[in-house]
Amino acid sequence: MDNKKRILIVDDEQINLEFFEVMLSKLGFTVFKAENGLEALESVRKNKPDLIILDNIMPKLSGWEVTKVLKNDPEYAAFSDIPIIMFSALDDVKDKVEGLELGADDYITKPFNFAEVLARIRAVLRTHDLIRQIENRERRIGLAEKAVEDAGQAALAVRDSLVKLSSACEDPDLVRQAASEASARLDEMDRRIAQLRKDSEPLRKAATDLESIRRRLRTAERS
Repeated sequence: MDNKKRILIVDDEQINLEFFEVMLSKLGFTVFKAENGLEALESVRKNKPDLIILDNIMPKLSGWEVTKVLKNDPEYAAFSDIPIIMFSALDDVKDKVEGLELGADDYITKPFNFAEVLARIRAVLRTHDLIRQIENRERRIGLAEKAVEDAGQAALAVRDSLVKLSSACEDPDLVRQAASEASARLDEMDRRIAQLRKDSEPLRKAATDLESIRRRLRTAERS
């Protein structure tokens, strides 16, 4: 499985696209490019980037409009949590606030320093990975709580069947019926446990992947 982070660069200036493609590719990122807002939305659907670096002033759709679509349009709900770093030549506080309120994770004013941009990219990716890890742990806790609840219900059902079994020990038919009920309850508990294991496996794998990502990020920052 390819764990390289995918970054979509959106800018109507070709020189910026080429610069970021060269620099970020050398650092191990997979880079996709788009020259306007419409191309950006198409690339998001096709490539599912881990981060979008988005120029604000562009033809067809501005960075603000792209951000608004990604964060609010039901058709793009599957991509709404992709972090966005917005670029703009506008250094007005109002513009920065508007971009952040639309859902951008960071805002950088042109002309930019690449070292600063790289630091912000890594910071945003770390934050996003941390959020994913927290969500993953919450889902695992939810599964664990469900497992405890299901096991408790199964135990009560089996206990009820055993009570019936003990009270009907002189009637072979009732004994067989109670034993059959107890066996069915245990089979159901086995099925639930198997399903919970199946549901938790991708969550365990996601936790492992996130830890691997964090180690690579820490190594890259030291280099």
